[in-house]
Amino acid sequence: MPPALALLLLLAVSLAGADDPYRYFTWTVTYGPIAPLGTTQQGILINGQFPGPRIECVTNDNLIVNVINNLDEPFLLTWNGIKQRKNSWQDGVAGTNCPIPPGANYTYKFQTKDQIGTFVYFPSLALHRAAGGFGALNVYQRPAIPVPYPPPTGDFTLLVGDWYKAGHKELRRTLDAGAPSLPPPDGLLINGVRSSPPAFVGDLGKTYLFRVSNVGLKVSVNVRIQGHELRLVEVEGTHPVQNVYDSLDVHAGQSVAFLVTLDKAPLDYAVVVSTRFSPAANLTAVGTLHYAGATARSPGPLPAGPPEGSFEWSMNQARSFRWNLTASAARPNPQGSFHYGTITTSRTMVLESSSAAIAGRRRCAVNGVTFVVPDTPLKLADNYNIANVIEWDSLPLRPTGGGGAPLRAGTPVVRLNLHEFVEVVFQNTENELQSWHLDGYDFWVVGYGNGQWTEMQRQTYNLVDAQSRHTVQVYPNGWSAILVSLDNQGMWNLRSAIWDRQYLGQQLYLRVWTPQQSFSNEYSIPTNAILCGRAAGLPH
Repeated sequence: MPPALALLLLLAVSLAGADDPYRYFTWTVTYGPIAPLGTTQQGILINGQFPGPRIECVTNDNLIVNVINNLDEPFLLTWNGIKQRKNSWQDGVAGTNCPIPPGANYTYKFQTKDQIGTFVYFPSLALHRAAGGFGALNVYQRPAIPVPYPPPTGDFTLLVGDWYKAGHKELRRTLDAGAPSLPPPDGLLINGVRSSPPAFVGDLGKTYLFRVSNVGLKVSVNVRIQGHELRLVEVEGTHPVQNVYDSLDVHAGQSVAFLVTLDKAPLDYAVVVSTRFSPAANLTAVGTLHYAGATARSPGPLPAGPPEGSFEWSMNQARSFRWNLTASAARPNPQGSFHYGTITTSRTMVLESSSAAIAGRRRCAVNGVTFVVPDTPLKLADNYNIANVIEWDSLPLRPTGGGGAPLRAGTPVVRLNLHEFVEVVFQNTENELQSWHLDGYDFWVVGYGNGQWTEMQRQTYNLVDAQSRHTVQVYPNGWSAILVSLDNQGMWNLRSAIWDRQYLGQQLYLRVWTPQQSFSNEYSIPTNAILCGRAAGLPH
């Protein structure tokens, strides 16, 4: 059999999408000079670009991304919000993949199965994302699947987030030396720049889609456009009820999309991004919404952000995000056909975040366990039955002693059964806002609240049209509750989206499994998988 034909057959089997298009990318990752805050610093570039290349694809496309690592240290990319159906082998985090060594390459092969919406990719190791390496991944619907709004004239991608003048290695040394957290950021960026971001150009009377993703390390932001309303039409790949807002909070790791109609006087209007809940770093970045032909800027001050004195404004806005039960999803069946509120949960996990010192160095933890990345990825250890790597079910599923209890280091993996329906409560015992992300899944955010969660809080849950998303914020000294249907077999990272907390151990893994071995449940290990640690040299 010719090698090219063998490769095509392998791709067809591994991705189960022979009728769906393939899109091929070759990305070379290098260091290079960038100056997002006006001072030249070393950045991480993909094909010479900062931010990295934007991927634009269609639901069910197969993406083949060959990543060549020309850095001086190992590197991985993760695909934030892409569900990787039956394919956690391509997740691109330390628990599932061996890193790409310097001078080597790895080819990711995955499908945007049954997804549409606004997503991003970014480096997952060693604080690399503090230097760049991130970019947009926009998935458009197939022509046969309507979205619940008229086609916009065009769309704009906004990658927003905090930025540091210090390089990623210096920030890493700061944390490794025991600093309680990263210092306040030095600036905010819109698409990689702070000063004079590129204008978003449109025509009078036309409507445009704005895709906004917070790719920063830790700070929440608020987005607003001078004199214009924002009609929310997408939250992390699902369609919400189309409420209209003056501004939107977007927390670390989150994405939203909204429509803006250019129905004002043909001028230039400010696109404002400002920090939220970060008194030590009160930062703003300003772009421009440019009406074609405009020659002057709209008069007046920049639009003010929401009140900073209380988290209630933000929490109430989050509660107003509701699932659109009449809209189609990436498939033709309506989103609301899944009545999640009538399903009995199989178990409850209450995950309490905390931070404390171990041997004089600050660590972050979940239920008293701070995660230590092993030399052998958990997915490989599970696949090859390598002992003494994974601490199965060692994480208590309820808090054991409050936020001030002593921490212990470990590599916890919670074993769950395929098709379980699980309640997860994120309990925040600290004074800073938290943000949590689950790879491989969307979940329903059924409740937010202040103080300590109790079972009585279930009476406040939205069990009808709670917003589906993959990243949820948890307000200081409060809680957020989600329901998730475990229909995607694999080893999945549940982590803080606040990247210094993730680096310091606020993460764990969920192993969703069934004894029935079938490609309809999960693909086998890729033939090109990098093997490292105690799996090095083993056969594929």
